[in-house]
Amino acid sequence: MAIRVAQIGTGNVGIHALRSLITNPDYELTAVWVSSDAKAGKDAAELAGLDTPTGVIATTDLQQVLDTKPECVVYTALADNRLMEALEDFRRILEAGVNVVGSSAVFLQYPWQVIPSEMLSPLEDAARKGSSSLFINGIDPGFANDLLPLALAGNCQSIQQIRCIEVVDYATYDSAAVMFDVMGFGKPIDEIPMLLQPGVLSLAWGSVVRQLAAGLGIELDEVVEIYEREAAPEDFEISAGPIAKGTAAALHFEVRGMLDGQPAVVLEHVTRLREDLCPEWRQPAQPGGSYRVEVTGEPSYALDLCLSSPNGDHNHAGLVATAMRVVNAIPAVVAAEPGIRTTLDLPLITGRGLYALH
Repeated sequence: MAIRVAQIGTGNVGIHALRSLITNPDYELTAVWVSSDAKAGKDAAELAGLDTPTGVIATTDLQQVLDTKPECVVYTALADNRLMEALEDFRRILEAGVNVVGSSAVFLQYPWQVIPSEMLSPLEDAARKGSSSLFINGIDPGFANDLLPLALAGNCQSIQQIRCIEVVDYATYDSAAVMFDVMGFGKPIDEIPMLLQPGVLSLAWGSVVRQLAAGLGIELDEVVEIYEREAAPEDFEISAGPIAKGTAAALHFEVRGMLDGQPAVVLEHVTRLREDLCPEWRQPAQPGGSYRVEVTGEPSYALDLCLSSPNGDHNHAGLVATAMRVVNAIPAVVAAEPGIRTTLDLPLITGRGLYALH
């Protein structure tokens, strides 16, 4: 029997999740929530770019979504700039007895020792009350820095460090809110954006280093942040808008989980808006961008993950990958014990039923 699922958010990630929920016979779409009146009232198929109407009409009312009695909600609404509202959404959904898979808020990938108890306890209480589960994942934070590195680590005799790296050109990432407001691109170099405010990097990617540490069975002494930025050498355009000469155009940061004075687990990002910026920084394994896992130990491993798609560039492929990581986890999350679930809890998700010739 198909699992009854509702979709929350139809943006860059949500559109791919919605398309899968409509076309995959393992799921029955019950409702779609959208953030704007411009999308409300439209058929889910239209929002997903499909031809055949579903009869499911988009709404801005979360209660209307819950009234359709889904077994699971796919939550892809942007949470970076509305964290408290997103957490309240999760609390309501879980307390209603509905499971949640989602791509945000990313710190919920592994929230313990990352967010304060006053933010976490209401979700854990709601999950107990509703006998429901919550799984937040994607690609980064997500399978590129939990599933893949821990799979490699399981083949070592000893481990000195795990380092997970994203090296990506974000020029075609079409989200002004993320690019300008959150990450601070196109802003003066001396203006500190939301992402680089003290503690925010550790909030956003602390879940990565904490989960890797949990997988290794170690207790970190602290989590520290470092970053550096580079200015645009001239005016140029990206998909999200204009980048003026002298404003932020490249960013390198690390979130380091420290043990005995050494970085035991590290999350590293190199983000450029043009491939010629900061040539001395790490370079991707393929044009546009890639992910890399380095396990230093006996033996050591290095894994380059290169995403591509016949329907778009590396950023398009990453958005699809993010959506499908959580959509394909729906059966496992519905079957899971109540509570906040992580990659450490769920069985291996193999792509069962997804083989297709086209």
